[in-house]
Amino acid sequence: MEETIKEIWYACYGSNIRKERFMCYINGGTPPGALKNFKGCVDKSEPRDSRTITIDHEMYFAKKSATWNGGGICFLKAKKDSSANTLGRTYLINSGQFIDLVRQELKFEGEIVIDFKELIKNGFYNCMSDGRYGLLLYLGEIEGKPVVTFTSEVFLENEINKPDEQYLLTIIRGLKDIYQITDLEILKYLQSKKGVENLFSSSQLQKIIRKV
Repeated sequence: MEETIKEIWYACYGSNIRKERFMCYINGGTPPGALKNFKGCVDKSEPRDSRTITIDHEMYFAKKSATWNGGGICFLKAKKDSSANTLGRTYLINSGQFIDLVRQELKFEGEIVIDFKELIKNGFYNCMSDGRYGLLLYLGEIEGKPVVTFTSEVFLENEINKPDEQYLLTIIRGLKDIYQITDLEILKYLQSKKGVENLFSSSQLQKIIRKV
């Protein structure tokens, strides 16, 4: 199976919803508002397609990202939740690009082996147990090609952290790029996430959203 999978629908739910930011993982470079320069993929081909996706896993903000001024970044709870409606975006990329993408997210320079057959069979695959995004989740398929995302293998309950404004702005811009969504809908969406709820007032969030 793993030899026949040439393309992957990579599903993202955080700052990569913004294509300009995601392309830094493909081409290399520093995303607007971020501090880190990314190496990029060996194959710098553009994604062949991109679509919206609703993910049935709860999203939250945790850890301290040096890329985003020490603020929290997005994760999914590994367990499915039929009530969760996490707004995401899929990019159709080749399997080599996907592996390079995972390597960059894990900040790992060595070889990464992904058994896509096991991932599809079990619904998950742990490619690095101590990596912040080391757990791959199989979300189904689009036109016969697997849809895959990644997150932490455990819920980072003790590391919930308020996101940096620039990180939120990147997500908001991405949502507006690909969804028909109002400012009020974005406000309600973000307010429901751990790491944002009770850490931003409605007026603070509204002020950020209005910048886009």
